[in-house]
Amino acid sequence: MNPLTEKQLRDSLVNATRSERQRMIVPDLDEVPWDSLEYLGWRDRKQPLSAYVVMWIDDVPVGMLLRATERTGPRRAVMCAWCEDVVETSDVQLYVARRAGAAGRKGDTIGTLVCSDFRCSRNVRRRPTLAEAGSDDAAVRAAIVERRVEGLQERAGRFVAEVGSTA
Repeated sequence: MNPLTEKQLRDSLVNATRSERQRMIVPDLDEVPWDSLEYLGWRDRKQPLSAYVVMWIDDVPVGMLLRATERTGPRRAVMCAWCEDVVETSDVQLYVARRAGAAGRKGDTIGTLVCSDFRCSRNVRRRPTLAEAGSDDAAVRAAIVERRVEGLQERAGRFVAEVGSTA
């Protein structure tokens, strides 16, 4: 992922109001491992149910404001819809995003299950288990990781594009 500035992050939010953009708490961008991310996702420190995701789509940063659902009852193991990791299933949460444009102003939303701390990029890069790879061949494992990375980019990008769609 290409590095982003604070201004780019704020300007990229397709479903946020001006005041929501101004209130956004930006992470320390000097600490972000840009080379190992497909998207930048973070939770707001001051508003724990608010979160943000920004990714490059067609060479333009596109971001969205998300709202996490409050956790009630026991946690269930569910799979993240973006990274589809079968190992890390205990900390996945439903996030809802208001659609951009008139639909969002009317209250139209879209939701998805995503890793609570947006660790999808790390999950897709983990070493495939022997059961996943079928062998200990480094080339096979590398190909699996490459397919995971591409899948994450496609699924997350499709969700971000859907949020930004005003049609």
